[in-house]
Amino acid sequence: MALKVLILRSRLEKAKKDLEGLREKDAGFVAREAELEAAITEMTEQTTKEERELVEGQVEGFQEEKEAHDKEKGVLEAEIERVEEEIRKEEEAQKTAGQTEGKQEERKEKTMAEVRTRFFGMDIQQREAFFAREDVKNFLGQVRTCIREKRAIGNAGLVIPEVMLELLKTKVEETSKLLGRVNLRSVAGKGRQRIQGNIPEAVWTEMCARLNEMSLGFNDIEVDGYKVGGFFAVCNAMLEDNDVNLTAEILNALGKAIGKAVDKAILYGIGVKMPMGIVTRLAQTSAPSDYQDTYRKWEDLHESHVLEGSGKTGLDLFKEIVTNTGVIENDYSDQGLVWIMNKKTHTKLKVQAMGTNMNAAIVSGFENTMPVAGGEVIELPFIPDDDIIFGYMDMYLMAERAGTSLGQSEHVRFIDDQTVFKGTARYDGVPVIAEAFAVMNIASAEPQTSATFMGDTANDATLKSLEVGDAVLSPVFNAGTFAYTTSTTSASVQVTVEASQEDARVEVTYNGKKVANGSQVTLTSGKKNLVVTIANGAAKMTYTVEINKTS
Repeated sequence: MALKVLILRSRLEKAKKDLEGLREKDAGFVAREAELEAAITEMTEQTTKEERELVEGQVEGFQEEKEAHDKEKGVLEAEIERVEEEIRKEEEAQKTAGQTEGKQEERKEKTMAEVRTRFFGMDIQQREAFFAREDVKNFLGQVRTCIREKRAIGNAGLVIPEVMLELLKTKVEETSKLLGRVNLRSVAGKGRQRIQGNIPEAVWTEMCARLNEMSLGFNDIEVDGYKVGGFFAVCNAMLEDNDVNLTAEILNALGKAIGKAVDKAILYGIGVKMPMGIVTRLAQTSAPSDYQDTYRKWEDLHESHVLEGSGKTGLDLFKEIVTNTGVIENDYSDQGLVWIMNKKTHTKLKVQAMGTNMNAAIVSGFENTMPVAGGEVIELPFIPDDDIIFGYMDMYLMAERAGTSLGQSEHVRFIDDQTVFKGTARYDGVPVIAEAFAVMNIASAEPQTSATFMGDTANDATLKSLEVGDAVLSPVFNAGTFAYTTSTTSASVQVTVEASQEDARVEVTYNGKKVANGSQVTLTSGKKNLVVTIANGAAKMTYTVEINKTS
């Protein structure tokens, strides 16, 4: 039951944090309401129809947002009350069980539980129970042993105890601005997920008449489990402190790193070794070769949902933004509209929404909620300037898999007195109803439809250069081309290859016999193959040059 209370407290902490964030927006609603009241008061007989309609639209949008805001607060307040009551019942059950067993320590724990020293949502009682677990003690003990003995752990490394995974997931979700808004499902292994398709319209009929059968369509989507991860360095002085500092440092660093990578993949992932991103899907001009008949019908959206801006400003700009919301499909969403942009673009929109009230004070009708159209604004730094991605995030399916692990080494950053930890997690994702999203540019340009991800240099087995004496390769050398031909009359040639990564292992053979890189190779008449094999990490590539030795 201690674990259940632990999870409940983590959930409670998150709900309180979310509620606090909503309450921080209350002042903004009060200010906007005052501005709208002033705008209504300022209207006269000379006010144009267009200006009146704009104010009316803003009032209607404000009322909808305020109602949704208050409803969301009410839901969170009810959730907090429910979870607190559940925690109280669980703790009472633990107390009763302890008394039955005759444990004298129960009275101490009851007193300590009243002191709320928090660690990932735990009070003192739950924290002590957490660090008293054998798997947690063994995990932290192994970390410290490695530090003392100055040794590294291999790829099998340290596996995070199951009880810590929920805390790690919480940290990832707190860091990621999108993971908590998508349709997140925990799945085991590669498999199909069934998603709801078109929702039919019910049929009106007589009170006692027979009901009509409705066709509730479902589609399949297949998700894999790609790995995201890396390593980070922790100051050894931090690791020599208590269990709380050690655990917090590990989980915080790992959770933040994974959260950042997940957000970028949800929007711009290429679908190869990572999830398919929203913008990437919108930019497709044809269905992928592996797109199956059981999936939702594929639609070409690269013109209708990838929108080039016209460079408008002020009121005309916001009219264009609101108009563009008409292209996205929201028949299936249970959530509100979300607008995703970088801070520079967000600031630009705030400036465009500025005006003055009747007291000549500068006001803006735009903070973190899009005027008229409604919907929360989310800032992510990697989105290009002037680009806005918008839609209903619950129409994106994210599959989360088990297998989060952590490895450790003190050798990599020995001179810096740091210990390096590596961590991995597994996700796959796809916009299951792509019509629920769009991307637009608010300047006179087309939106960018790709992003640069951190290069997988640890598993890069490509060549930087390939030279066979003075012979000319056909086609011209390119790291992504693996088959070449050439002709020469020379009796021998110097073969020189350079891998893209310094640590990669290179092997060269000619006519089946191994030759040294950079050496002079004696050629045999006729067509013979020069084969270059590069291995780096988990990757292995082979380049082949067919050399035709002529007289």
